[in-house]
Amino acid sequence: MKKFVLALGAVAAFAAAANAQTVVTDTDGNGTYSIEEMTAAYPDMTAELFATVDVNADGAVDADELAAAKEAGSLAE
Repeated sequence: MKKFVLALGAVAAFAAAANAQTVVTDTDGNGTYSIEEMTAAYPDMTAELFATVDVNADGAVDADELAAAKEAGSLAE
């Protein structure tokens, strides 16, 4: 029984991790995400990828740009 409970816990933890979504935090509270904020959430973020996500090229990613990049598959969850 003990082994079953441990196995069940491991499966539940794996399932939770698989369903988790990456959350970008607006640490400076300006309503957009800088490359530093994006890199904190997506460690593989490059300047080139950031520029792709920043569709309007204003140097920041807003919520709509972030959602569009996720929807397009540009950012892995």
